[in-house]
Amino acid sequence: MDTTEREARFDAYRGEGWEKDYQEYRRQWSELAQHQRVSGYPLLVDIELSSVCNLHCPMCYTITDHFKKQVHTTRMDWDLYTKIIDEIGGKVPAIRLSLRGEAFLHKRFIDCVRYAKQKGIKEVSSLTHGGKMTPEFSEKLVDAGIDWITISIDGVGQTYERIRKPIKFNDLLENVKAMNRIKEEKKVHRPVIKVQGIWPAVRENLQEYYDTFEPLADLVAFNPLIDYLSKDREIDYLENFTCPQQYQRLVIGADGLVMKCSNDEESREVIGDAKKQSVHELWHSDALNAVREMHHRNAFKESEVCRRCYLPRLTQDEESSVSGRKFIVKNYINRMQEIGK
Repeated sequence: MDTTEREARFDAYRGEGWEKDYQEYRRQWSELAQHQRVSGYPLLVDIELSSVCNLHCPMCYTITDHFKKQVHTTRMDWDLYTKIIDEIGGKVPAIRLSLRGEAFLHKRFIDCVRYAKQKGIKEVSSLTHGGKMTPEFSEKLVDAGIDWITISIDGVGQTYERIRKPIKFNDLLENVKAMNRIKEEKKVHRPVIKVQGIWPAVRENLQEYYDTFEPLADLVAFNPLIDYLSKDREIDYLENFTCPQQYQRLVIGADGLVMKCSNDEESREVIGDAKKQSVHELWHSDALNAVREMHHRNAFKESEVCRRCYLPRLTQDEESSVSGRKFIVKNYINRMQEIGK
């Protein structure tokens, strides 16, 4: 929902200090997938530091009994983390220290950021609910060198508090303000801060949402509500869909198990184990090559994970506007945009 000028500045800040390599990284992100070409190493490694979360959001799969039975909820061992970083430092441009749980619950999160930056990872990012981003923690994040933080903020005021229990909205807002203030005091542009929320929550107070976070964040965005709870039965798909992820990123869970993609929330299709295999071995493994071959045949429906994924789903346009600026919301067909359903 943000302006093109702010989007461009957000992108410029992400690449600040490594502009040439950053442009190459972004070019490869598109072109490798488009041409279905496998690079020597992935462009990004998702490293799930924690599959545990301390919230109880009604639309989230981590609160379901099935998830708790299927996934070993834990925090990543430091030795496994350093093993991964030692291999990919200087070879992989970017890592994302989050996936299903709340990454900031890892007791050595700051050390993880610092270690990755020391080993030559150009972009270290993470997704968080922001509840732990106290001024003291945020200052440590900035000093450690984290490059990008996405904060999930679903609505404002009571709307937010109904969803993101037990965080209080004003406490969260003060955390965001503190991070903005720390960056200004230190005269730095990073971490770039992206605030995003699910569309049904943001839509309730759209202008207030944008006006609240536009001065504090580098980018304000939203996501249509995905079928996180696997309730949809009638799904319409895109024709000739080929997933880009297996040419872009490798996904390692907190327990070391490697998923076929970042949308396999329940570890249904595990392709390897980072405790026993190198990142290079996993990236070029028969298991991941089989995933690529399946998509090359346009046979993604053979996979339960892919059939349930939001990426190949057809969408329908909903027009909205903020600050007099129109934008399009692409809602998934046959997907109820009601939180918890």
